[in-house]
Amino acid sequence: MTPEKAKEFQRIMKNRPHVVILGAGATVAAIPNGDKNGKKSSVMDGFIEKLGMTQIIQDAGLKTKSSNLEDIYTELHERDDCNEIRSLLDQRIRGYFSAIEIPDEPNIYDLLLLSLRKKDLVGTFNWDPLLLQAYQRVSKITKDLPDLAFLHGNVLVGCCPDHKYGGIIYAKCPQCGNYFQPGRLLYPIREKNYAEDPYIKDNWNAIRNRLRSAYLVTIFGYSAPKTDSEAIALMKEAWGSVDDRNLEDFEFIDIRSEDELTDSWSDFVHSHHYEVHSSFFASSLGKHPRRTTVELFDRTMECKFTRATRKFEPDMDWIKVKKLVEVLVKEEVEIGDDEFLSIESA
Repeated sequence: MTPEKAKEFQRIMKNRPHVVILGAGATVAAIPNGDKNGKKSSVMDGFIEKLGMTQIIQDAGLKTKSSNLEDIYTELHERDDCNEIRSLLDQRIRGYFSAIEIPDEPNIYDLLLLSLRKKDLVGTFNWDPLLLQAYQRVSKITKDLPDLAFLHGNVLVGCCPDHKYGGIIYAKCPQCGNYFQPGRLLYPIREKNYAEDPYIKDNWNAIRNRLRSAYLVTIFGYSAPKTDSEAIALMKEAWGSVDDRNLEDFEFIDIRSEDELTDSWSDFVHSHHYEVHSSFFASSLGKHPRRTTVELFDRTMECKFTRATRKFEPDMDWIKVKKLVEVLVKEEVEIGDDEFLSIESA
């Protein structure tokens, strides 16, 4: 490879996407002590009790003994006599999550968004509004932020049923002027046909397109449940064979064991090309914000001993966060079109 081709290869690789996929564990990590008002997020198991629907569900005489929301909704979906209960369940879920507010101080979701760039994408399975609330405030620091994909809908996201537009629920369709309508949240386990909903389909197309060219993938608090086999199949189709992914890396931010994580994602990870972290701040996002794919190339392809000299740390205030991001953005703006960023060596 000529020096010119080597330089172009490095520039292309460093500008490939970083895809981050969020599950319920990410929100739990973002608000471990509750939201701005002390309200906590919830997992699927036992959620019916939190919604105050235990007696209503019991009176419906369901066959399932599971306390998992998805199992319960699946049976409700299959029974025509439970239409009113399904509607009430949807209303209660929207009310519960819509009340969640991001804390005033910098949150992990703020830092997550600021650690990525427009070339990147964050796909979330979460219903809570924290990611969008974070996006609204960090966009005042920089507009060079990752794209977002809401893979199971979101309480703060809506769409126009007649035109191909979506956005914040209280916004209007730019074509017809009507307010966006709430998107679907609940899907029965046995038929999660994401293609039925045009808006959800577009979100899935976005993450699949970005996964095809991704250099680095971070799974943050998402368990890849067997009940969501369609979601895994869609991502696998986009990612392709692990044998063809010998340059790419996977990263996990999770409190589960390494064996459990690698077993769940064995169809995606090439050999030893992965890292496991129990904290956001130990991940590439926390240690090398806005330089995640740059650091990956310098470390694995250039064999550099990279070091995290410009990183996010716990308890940073807004002044420190803004100062760090502004320095990084300035460096990005000043780089030439045929140049590339690099990480400082140890």
